[in-house]
Amino acid sequence: MEKEHAFTMEQVGDIERELRYISSIVKQKGREILADFPITPPQFVALQWLNEDGDMTIGELSNKMYLACSTTTDLIDRMEANELVERVRDTSDRRVVRIHLMSKGKSIIEEVLEARRHYLAEVLTHFSEQDVTDLARTLQILHNEMKRDQS
Repeated sequence: MEKEHAFTMEQVGDIERELRYISSIVKQKGREILADFPITPPQFVALQWLNEDGDMTIGELSNKMYLACSTTTDLIDRMEANELVERVRDTSDRRVVRIHLMSKGKSIIEEVLEARRHYLAEVLTHFSEQDVTDLARTLQILHNEMKRDQS
């Protein structure tokens, strides 16, 4: 038996469509911002994961980025050549190699994120303080539900 909901499938369709449109705009704006920086969109994603989660193996990063390990290895090779990241041996297990975010990579990712935040802040100037608070809270709830559903 299907659970009774306080919303319609039309509302769900509207939400899905708006999220898709928003995602597309954020992705496009992100590419425009990245044009001013010496990294590619996949490198941005990798640097962002390393910045948020710290050092990780190629396999861990591949899983987070939904890429094959060979693709991630090529990506890391280029980033290492540009001194954005470095491979370091794990101190507790010398067989394990972790990808470490170097200061140049950290600086670039912070600048890119700042530019993205600035863009979003401009968009949000048309919102009331309460609307921004409600939006942040609602998006966090949605994200948490989606994360829980992935487990």
